[in-house]
Amino acid sequence: MNEPRTVINLEETIGKQVGRRKPPTDPLRVADSTIQRANEFQRAFPCRMPKRGVYRFHTHEEADLWMRTPNTIP
Repeated sequence: MNEPRTVINLEETIGKQVGRRKPPTDPLRVADSTIQRANEFQRAFPCRMPKRGVYRFHTHEEADLWMRTPNTIP
């Protein structure tokens, strides 16, 4: 029978590393900063956030109007 071939050349050296991601030191703090960013976003852009679901509009202008007017359903 044929021997299985390796797909990866183990003798080849890695020539380049792109980017370095460091894991967070305190994972719980990341969640806090995410909530804080969401609150800051709400204050910066005072439009309502849509509830979860799918909203269909015929034009972008119709969607923008719906986002700007409070308490309307498409």
